[in-house]
Amino acid sequence: MKVYYIGVLDNTKQPALQLCAEWELSDFSRFTRNEYGNFMTMISKTVAERTRPGQRQSVEEQDYVVHCYARSEGVAGVIITKDYPHLAAHSVLSKLMDQFLAEKPQASFQGKTKDNEVSFPPLKEYITKYQDSNEASSIAKIQQELDDTKIILHKAIDSVLQRGEKLDDLVAKSSDLSAQSKAFYKTAKKQNSCCIVM
Repeated sequence: MKVYYIGVLDNTKQPALQLCAEWELSDFSRFTRNEYGNFMTMISKTVAERTRPGQRQSVEEQDYVVHCYARSEGVAGVIITKDYPHLAAHSVLSKLMDQFLAEKPQASFQGKTKDNEVSFPPLKEYITKYQDSNEASSIAKIQQELDDTKIILHKAIDSVLQRGEKLDDLVAKSSDLSAQSKAFYKTAKKQNSCCIVM
């Protein structure tokens, strides 16, 4: 699970204007990080432009998923992830957009014409804190705990079955031993019958 990009865009303009953004590109080579950053900016603008106010959507592009939440105030939150639960991503976007609009009134970003002209330091905290999807959503955290419990139960059931198989082997061996002991008794009885001790 990884969050690579998180940003707030003005999606009333064509093309959309990236008001502020943060990237976490440490998984990529130092030589290609800039290209990946540019790609993520371009795809986030495209998805933000095509997301109507009040709408949420998730768009898959190769191994990545672009999650977008457009608000009626004319801004959209975008997060680009890999192997990240959709519910958790949209939970992060809801928190981000609520905080952004609480701290930045609409008038503070409407006249902007260049990318990244709005300063919003909490974005750095968001991209760091929400690398773990369990931080984003209590439902995701509960789901993770349920998955862990299910794994433990499967292991317990497997060990019980293995014990059962071992018990079956012991029963089969005891049956073989019982048959052999009966055969030994018969041969011993025959052998002893020819020699009568007086």
